[in-house]
Amino acid sequence: MLDQLIELDKAFLVFLNNLGSPSWDGFWLVVTNKRTFIPMYLVLLYFMCKSLSKKGVILLVFTIALMILFTDQVTNLFKFTFERFRPCAQDDVLEFIRQGECWGYGFFSGHSSNSMATAILVGLMLRPLYKNLIYILIVWSVVVAYSRIYLGLHYPLDILCGLSFGAFAGYGFYRVFEALRTRFV
Repeated sequence: MLDQLIELDKAFLVFLNNLGSPSWDGFWLVVTNKRTFIPMYLVLLYFMCKSLSKKGVILLVFTIALMILFTDQVTNLFKFTFERFRPCAQDDVLEFIRQGECWGYGFFSGHSSNSMATAILVGLMLRPLYKNLIYILIVWSVVVAYSRIYLGLHYPLDILCGLSFGAFAGYGFYRVFEALRTRFV
């Protein structure tokens, strides 16, 4: 059963990865670059802080830092526990895919988990002001996650698990922030 799931995951990766073309490579390299979205993060942070007190801003920044630390460390724990090589590091897959730089283990995707955690946390915090923003941020997160498949860096199940974990983490840290804000601010 597990072997069939892994083979299906490989086949789905090859299919999705081969939808790409060299003319789109530059775009997907920009999407997957963590620095690309720094301006967006700063604008979203501004809107989140706009209605908070000084204590609230400090608490928000602390919560975001804790969420990023938590999400990164749990992702690394999974990667080094399961030790599933990235598709671009496996000879039986490598010959069938287009690929980017390759290193380390791939289960589950840190880009997927971090982007989804951010999307959920920010979307929930700004929901009173911008009701549909959460949906836009979820689509953005899925696009970032797909960039990892496009570049041959993750299998679809790596992405799906990363997105799921990120949604859980984003919601959990939203609840933590709200509980702390109610208590201390």
